Formats: sequence, structure tokens, C-alpha cells
Amino acid sequence: MPELELSAGTIDYQDTGGEGPVVVLLHGVAMDGSLWRHVVAGLRDDYRCVVPTLPLGGHRRPMHPDADLSILGVARLVDEFLERLDLSDVTRVLNDWGGAQSLVADGRTARIGRLVITSCEAFDNYPPGLPGSNLVTSARLPGGLALAFNLLRLKPMRRLPVTWGWMTKRPVPSEIMDAWFRPVVTSAEVRRDLRKYVLSTPPKAELLAWSEALRTFDRPALVAWAAEDRVMPPSHGRRLAELLPQAKLVEIADSYTLIPEDQPAVLTAHLRDFLGDRRCFPD
Repeated sequence: MPELELSAGTIDYQDTGGEGPVVVLLHGVAMDGSLWRHVVAGLRDDYRCVVPTLPLGGHRRPMHPDADLSILGVARLVDEFLERLDLSDVTRVLNDWGGAQSLVADGRTARIGRLVITSCEAFDNYPPGLPGSNLVTSARLPGGLALAFNLLRLKPMRRLPVTWGWMTKRPVPSEIMDAWFRPVVTSAEVRRDLRKYVLSTPPKAELLAWSEALRTFDRPALVAWAAEDRVMPPSHGRRLAELLPQAKLVEIADSYTLIPEDQPAVLTAHLRDFLGDRRCFPD
């Protein structure tokens, strides 16, 4: 897997290469780029898929001790990542992580041609739902993150509503989740990085201003939301689509927040349609 040195530290990423339009896929907390493995498999023949592993707890390499890993800081790292790879006119796709709103509010949209927001943090839903609140509580306690993620090595713990039970309707394969959690379980420095992010939520007024800034994004946008989401309210998807001037809204059935896990084929079909590929949708 290639790596790239950014101002905050070294990050790993996947790049399928090719001459097709560039699609950059971004994951959420305590995951890595493998969240998108099924979607990448469905796009890579026609699109260049670039998938960084963000410093959100699933990253293997700790960031520099003084790195800004706040919500806005991580969003700025994404912009730096695109600049370093000289990627432009990209389609940026996010799931779970709400960084698109802070990026737009921060004026860092020059390299974005299209935006795809799938079930994610929005408005004042930071930290999101029961899992987010539980994570913040753990981050505030000495040794809390180490305890929380060591407990998640037990597979029954992963299906509780306060952990990952409301993130997917179906269990994520154990080997994938094991890889997501290994860095934060084994590295105090990775836990330090994750703690910075988790405890960085700004005041409610600033969060709402970030979402409101989406009115200024005057390029094509797709909002794809899980119709049964219990962590990211479906009403937030509809509100985001109303804010974006050129947005199309789709609601995806039989899925919770992590649509790339629950309904990857349906999401891939919507992405292809949004990108102008008129292939048939799966049954």
C-alpha cells in the first residue's frame, strides 16, 4: 500500500490508478479504507479510486504529537492529501465522517468536482448517536479508550447499540473489524490521535454553521442515506439535500449507517448513475 507524508504525519492509501475520473472515498472513526472494498471493486474498472486511511483510530502509523487532529484539522488533511497527489475535479464520497461540511465551510473545495454524502455526522449530531456518546465518555476517562476497544475484541460486544450494533444491520466480517481495531488496541499513540479527534467537537452554533455553508457548494451533489439509520437520522439526509443547490437525494433501504457494508451494490449503482454511467441498478 502506498504512503504519503503530510504535515501531520504519514498516511497509507489505496490507489487503483487508471485514466478514469477520480473518486476519493473517505471513512469514519475506528475504521480504515477497507470500508470501501466492495464499492471499489464495483468502480475500479472505469474509475480511479483513491482511498486514504484517515488518522481516526484505524491508522497504523501514529501522527506527529503536535498534529491538529480536530474535526477541522482532519478535514484540512484531506485537502492537503488531494493537493499532494495533484488530484482535481474529484468526486469526494464520505460515509459516517461528516468532514464535507467543515471542508466547505473552510473554503477548501477547489479540487472537488462532485460531492457524495452518505449517512454521516451532520448538524449538531456530534458525537453521533449512542455509539458516539459512548466513545466520547471513554475518551474522557483515563485508560477509557484502551478498555473500550479491548472489550471490542469480544465479538458479542460489537453488536451492542452503544458500540457497532446500530452501525450495520449485518455483522462486519470479523477479520475486517479486527484490522480496524488493532491499531487503537495496540498503540497508545494511535489512541492519543483518536482522543484528539473525539474530544474536538466545537460548539453547536459552529456545527450548524458548517452545515449551513453547504448552500455555497454549487456543484453536483448526491445525498445517499440509509432509510433505517438509527445513528444518523434520515431527516438529516433530507435537510442536507435541501441545503445543497444541486443535490439529488436517494434513500437506501435495508441498511444502517455503514451503507458500504450493508448495501454496497446499491450504493455503487447510485454512484455510477450520479457519475453519468447509465447502467442498470441491481435487483
